[in-house]
Amino acid sequence: MLATIRISSHIQAQGILVKRLANGMIVIRAGQKVLTGRPISKRVA
Repeated sequence: MLATIRISSHIQAQGILVKRLANGMIVIRAGQKVLTGRPISKRVA
């Protein structure tokens, strides 16, 4: 499943969801990197 995270106030990344952490953050794999950040909610079009 694809997920989008916010790493800082200006940086976002999208990748494959690896796991959800207890503090509400999620871990994704983007290419060869593993990134942790706050999830961005899905917008209803």
